[in-house]
Amino acid sequence: MTKLTRRQFAGTAAGALAAAAIVRPAAAQAKWKWDLPAGYPATNFHSVNLIQFAKDVKDASGGKLEITVHAGASLFRVPEILRAVQTQQAQMGELLQVVLENDDAMFGADNIPFLATSFAEARRLAAAQKPFVDRRLQTRGVRMLFAVPWPPQGFYSPKALATPEDLRGLSFRSYGASAGRFAELAGMRVTTVQAAELVQALASGRVNSMISSGATGFDSKIWEHIKFFYDVQAWLPKNMTMVNQRAWASLDDATRTAVTKAAEVAEARGWAESERLANFFLEEFKKNGMTVEAPSPSLKAGFQRWGEELTKDWLARAGADGAALVAAYKASA
Repeated sequence: MTKLTRRQFAGTAAGALAAAAIVRPAAAQAKWKWDLPAGYPATNFHSVNLIQFAKDVKDASGGKLEITVHAGASLFRVPEILRAVQTQQAQMGELLQVVLENDDAMFGADNIPFLATSFAEARRLAAAQKPFVDRRLQTRGVRMLFAVPWPPQGFYSPKALATPEDLRGLSFRSYGASAGRFAELAGMRVTTVQAAELVQALASGRVNSMISSGATGFDSKIWEHIKFFYDVQAWLPKNMTMVNQRAWASLDDATRTAVTKAAEVAEARGWAESERLANFFLEEFKKNGMTVEAPSPSLKAGFQRWGEELTKDWLARAGADGAALVAAYKASA
């Protein structure tokens, strides 16, 4: 064996340590790094759920897959997220499903007024809707991992409402086609505003009313702008979390299994949290000076009348698949 001088040994040892320093971080780095754009604030329960999902995936995959959640529409606006996932500008994404209703009515089934107004009904509707949504996403090179509902939708108004005629002339914030058509039937002025832009729209007076969940109102501190909430429980729309098919196929089997299991946990956790928070948000409204009440019989009748019109319109646009979905949902009761 060749003997090394003390200087040679020191140099060799230093080189070995330097090489080890290079190798060790590389071994610890993730094999895949994915972006997950989302449209709602980091404190919103949907975003909190996504952040926990990303942590669960990293832990279960042994650090091989790292998912960075970009909340608050900080990477892409909500209407842009599906396209971003399709083109792999982002490997994953979360958006409000009904935002895609203009492209295909089947994405808006959970916005049919008064079809599913409780969490139990919303679960059955989600099960009936999923195969139709899955097929449509597959043609876009995307797969859905999980979906989580918002609490039941109520009506936010700047003034007390007693009859359907009281809604006329209000400046209504719409987030999708169904909500916009509802506002038109009620004689309101419609402006499409995504959640990330809502506070500014309220402050500037662009909108002064909307139909949305308690979560959206809580996130935007709605009591600073609007004083009345009518608990009409019109529908429970869902956010869905998607992944690009090619990105999905690039994972090894163990990592795909880790993602699948984390998605199942995230879906169950999200449903439970939405249901838990439903009453909490309404109590917070009351604490902050809002009037929270059920609609009057006259106002409720107006909502139901407009809902029937929207249901007919949706069924006409959705065609045979829409009829099959509603039949499957009703048969599951």
